[in-house]
Amino acid sequence: TPSAVQKIKQLLKDKPEHVGVKVGVRTRGCNGLSYTLEYTKSKGESDEVVVQDGIRVFIEKKAQLTLLGTEMDYVENKLSSEFVFNNPNIKGTCGCGESFNI
Repeated sequence: TPSAVQKIKQLLKDKPEHVGVKVGVRTRGCNGLSYTLEYTKSKGESDEVVVQDGIRVFIEKKAQLTLLGTEMDYVENKLSSEFVFNNPNIKGTCGCGESFNI
C-alpha cells in the first residue's frame, strides 16, 4: 500500500547500504507461522523481487506460495504502529494475531 511504501522509504533513507526489505515466514507461534521482515543488502539467489514506487521488497523462496496475493500495509494508531499483512491464503490465526496457518 502507499502507506507501506512511504514507511519503507523512510526506514531505508538512513541505511544506504541496504537495497530493500526481505519478507519471509518462519515456523513459530501457537498457530504455526509468523512473518519476518528485515533489511537486506542483496537479492538472494531464489528471492522474488517486487518493485513498487521505487521500493524493492524481496520475498524468500519458501514464503512465495504462502504470500501469494498478500497486501503489505503500514498502520499507525494511538497504541501501535506496525506492518500488517492482508493475506488471502490464511485459514486461521491465533488469538493474539502473532501467528497463522495456511
